[in-house]
Amino acid sequence: MRKFIGYEILINNFRNRCMNNTLSHAHLIAGEDGIGKSKLANILAKLILNGELDREYVDIINYRSNKASFGVDDVRNIIEEVSKKPFEGDKKVVIIHEGNKLTIQAQNALLKTIEEPPKGVYIIILCESLELILDTIKSRCEIYKLTPLTKEELYEYIKIKEFNYSENEIKSAIAFSEGIPGRIDRYFNDDTLKDLRSKIIDLIKDLNKNNVEVILQHEEKLIGLKDNKEEVLNILGGFIRDILIHKEIENKDFIINGDKIDDINELTKEMSFRKLNNMIMTIEEARKNIKSNVSWAMILRVMLMGFMEG
Repeated sequence: MRKFIGYEILINNFRNRCMNNTLSHAHLIAGEDGIGKSKLANILAKLILNGELDREYVDIINYRSNKASFGVDDVRNIIEEVSKKPFEGDKKVVIIHEGNKLTIQAQNALLKTIEEPPKGVYIIILCESLELILDTIKSRCEIYKLTPLTKEELYEYIKIKEFNYSENEIKSAIAFSEGIPGRIDRYFNDDTLKDLRSKIIDLIKDLNKNNVEVILQHEEKLIGLKDNKEEVLNILGGFIRDILIHKEIENKDFIINGDKIDDINELTKEMSFRKLNNMIMTIEEARKNIKSNVSWAMILRVMLMGFMEG
């Protein structure tokens, strides 16, 4: 099994409790998508079975749903599985992925099983946010809230993944990840993300020309990204921040998007402090509008027009 980066104290504490037989039968792992919940759950499940980390076990049962939600019928299948005896030993672990998908009715249906599972059965629920999990479920679980990895841990993660990239690209990936290792994989492997970053750099370049027709073309390209609107603003804000900092101190070491340093150099010469500061304020206003559920099309139009007026 490839080395798992992060949460060493959590894993060691869990191992000790397994050895001392003081482990709860229900666990809830919360953390952002890509932070490593599934891999951590698999490690914890193997520790519960007193098993080797380098092999797979039939008594670790993974439940996932391809649907938008986990309903009562899905929970009935889980309860049926819980009631079956372990196959290899005297313990079984049921891992429920994407616990955020559990409807209120499904969570209520699962409650008794979590409260009083058969002897030797352990349940691990994974979720992105604890807010969507009922208090009655949370109160019966050991909760592990995963925090972003440190920069040192992310460098170690990149090292074991054997990504063959320049230091500038690695720094950019770490900055983009915000401590979430899965985002590093995405940064290096997702062509859609690479295309989006290029589109946003082109947008910033064209903003200097004040050509409304060209800006409206950019708007058309971005309008279909309503499911990734926060990511669009994050990438845009990251580039503006880099240009502003480079303009102030001219030190490449502080640049987040180091792989785009040539573009940043060019834009640093062309854009004024006033315009850059206005863009930052406009992006922050767009973030507020997202929280207020303003339509993405309207947010984009207002933001781009605001950029041109700065």
